Amino acid sequence: MSAAPARIDLLRHGDTGHAGFRGQLDDPLTGLGWRQLRAAVAAGEWDVVVSSPLRRCADFARAHADAHGLPLRLEPRLAEYRFGAWEGVPMQELADTQGEALGRFWADPLRFPPPGAESIEAFAARLTGALDAIVADHAGRRVLVPTHGGAIRLLRCLAEGRPLRAMSDYDVGHASLHRLEWADRPAVPGAA
Repeated sequence: MSAAPARIDLLRHGDTGHAGFRGQLDDPLTGLGWRQLRAAVAAGEWDVVVSSPLRRCADFARAHADAHGLPLRLEPRLAEYRFGAWEGVPMQELADTQGEALGRFWADPLRFPPPGAESIEAFAARLTGALDAIVADHAGRRVLVPTHGGAIRLLRCLAEGRPLRAMSDYDVGHASLHRLEWADRPAVPGAA
């Protein structure tokens, strides 16, 4: 009899005090962000923590793992999408100066990525690899996965068999938890 699958709970990082596409900028959490995350996990129980290495995820992951005696692994493939020229630009500034391009990106990120950004296909492939490894390494265990809004949206599309252009349909607030049913999948499913 095979072991039960891993139970994956994706956790978006808390507030960083910045608006807009932060991507792979390494922002720390604000005090509010720490409070949001502590409240989000207060009633949960996990066996292991696998986190994005960016500070807004990793700092909380370390603190939570230490406080509960849990093993922790930082997984570089869980880092946020690289937004290229849009990374770090306030959302209002993008809306004012590149509103049409921003609208195209939200409508179809596969065809209209930001200038100089990571391709959505590459983002999907690295996230898929990370989740496949988590599932393979932690069968039957409860896994807390602190990560990012873009990563959660894309992974939910993949897990639910939705096209990747539906990523913007998901509400992924700061410190929100998302249970993910993950099975073996091709590298970039749901891309159509």
